[in-house]
Amino acid sequence: MSTSETARYVRLRVDVVLEIDGPAELTEAAEGRIDADEFMPEEERVHARAAVREDSAEALAYLVEPFDLIRDVPGIEMVQASWSSEEIDYDPDAVEWDLGGEDGDDEDDDRP
Repeated sequence: MSTSETARYVRLRVDVVLEIDGPAELTEAAEGRIDADEFMPEEERVHARAAVREDSAEALAYLVEPFDLIRDVPGIEMVQASWSSEEIDYDPDAVEWDLGGEDGDDEDDDRP
């Protein structure tokens, strides 16, 4: 069987840093998503509403859907997904936020 005929699994990692400049709007949108979830039990819904009111990162996690990233990509099927969101200290000038060298090719950056 050729490589094209066998299933291959790929882990796609995406890091995104977002600035929340409208926390009230974010919370409102997350509460709307929670209220619209017909499968969420009421006890969980109460807990979820409280969580998104206290933490913008939690609100964001209720609004992000990993499947939306790959919905229209041909030839793939999502097997598993997980995601998280957390508040961070962000300094765009700090070395740890330089995402350009993560692929290991930063030593080749000096090529003409």
